[in-house]
Amino acid sequence: MTDPLNTLRSLSPWPANDDPHVTVSGRRIPLCVTPEDVADLDYGRDLGNPGEYPYTRGVHADMYRGKVWTMRQFAGFGTAEQTNERYRFLLSRGQTGLSVAFDLPTLMGRDSDDPWCLGEVGKCGVAISSLADMETLFDGIPLADISTSMTINSPAAIIWAMYIAAAEKQGADVARLRGTLQNDILKEFIAQKEFIFPPEPSMKLVVDTIEYGTRSMPAWNTISISGYHSARRARPRCRSWPSPWPTASPTWTPPWPRVWRSTSSPRASPSSSTATSICSRRWPSSGPPAVSGPAT
Repeated sequence: MTDPLNTLRSLSPWPANDDPHVTVSGRRIPLCVTPEDVADLDYGRDLGNPGEYPYTRGVHADMYRGKVWTMRQFAGFGTAEQTNERYRFLLSRGQTGLSVAFDLPTLMGRDSDDPWCLGEVGKCGVAISSLADMETLFDGIPLADISTSMTINSPAAIIWAMYIAAAEKQGADVARLRGTLQNDILKEFIAQKEFIFPPEPSMKLVVDTIEYGTRSMPAWNTISISGYHSARRARPRCRSWPSPWPTASPTWTPPWPRVWRSTSSPRASPSSSTATSICSRRWPSSGPPAVSGPAT
């Protein structure tokens, strides 16, 4: 019987034509890579089993056999009422989680009636200026039963507090709420520039949310270290993928003395430039299909 690895080794490592395949960063892609192409590979140290350190094969030993991944579309536009209708439509069509896109004024910590926000309110994300807006955003959607991702950084602590308060008003057990708060302020200083406080007080807010979430909301990811914004600043993809980790280091260093006094370790969710976001921030011209009630 032919050894598959021997067959692979017999293949030319590079395409035969004069225009070899390359990545968007200009790195050549061999036709085939085998274990022999990886120098000094230690299985336990460098690869490991699924669910075990260094987690290169996922954090769950059974991968998605134990639980199907959360399916959610990044969505938000106009008023809280409009986005609420969109969320209920998505949930009624099989979506299993929510991902909130906030408008620029909200991302910058400004109210919708601020003169500086003229022309930007609800334009590319939902406008949230108050707890009442947050309650309207999730009206009829049981937050106790759904996972919510919120892509927001500078005012993350305030927006998260609004979300928690809205969930409490629904009667949800805060300790069982599930979701992710991006909360990665260093990425804003490095790439996207949506910061509103100096670095030190910004980092303090991040650490405060990590500490609170670790103690009171163990199922919540209190920070999502983001690397793909670096790619938007023309950093090669081969460098933007690991870029969350240098950013994460100063984020993680301050909270350890406080956080490790808690009963559990903090939850984090790193993301990289390899991720693809499918956004639904605006209605099609015909508007959404009618919904008869809140999705379950």
